Amino acid sequence: MAQPTTARFGKFRVLLGNEADPIVYTAPCGFNSKSLTLTKDLTDVNLPDCDDPDKVAWVGRDASSLSAAVSGEGVAAVESAEKWLDAYENVESVPVKIELEFPAKTITWTGLMHISQLEMGAEQGGRVTLNVQMQSDGELARTVSP
Repeated sequence: MAQPTTARFGKFRVLLGNEADPIVYTAPCGFNSKSLTLTKDLTDVNLPDCDDPDKVAWVGRDASSLSAAVSGEGVAAVESAEKWLDAYENVESVPVKIELEFPAKTITWTGLMHISQLEMGAEQGGRVTLNVQMQSDGELARTVSP
């Protein structure tokens, strides 16, 4: 049996873009965990049996919208604290790029997202932590490159 080809933590990157043209993306420092959640909203409809109207109907589903969310948590790093705060305070969505780099190809999602939640916390004897939630604003375009 062949082993799967996988990617390590550092090969999954969440990058924030600036307002330059072209946009320059950088990965804020401090995440210990991060995730990308892709969501498809569905509309349900009952599909009756035309030959037997008394038969229990099956549910059909149609896609109505797509959405993406990014979450990350880790330590509050001075190198990226203001970048996160600026993105949160911005009334406009910010450019975001998410990269998943495998040995033979890289999958990239690029688009705009809002920082929907920014949480900082600390416990005595520990470090200040930072939790970030981002929500897509329109399409995240997916590309694959070798």
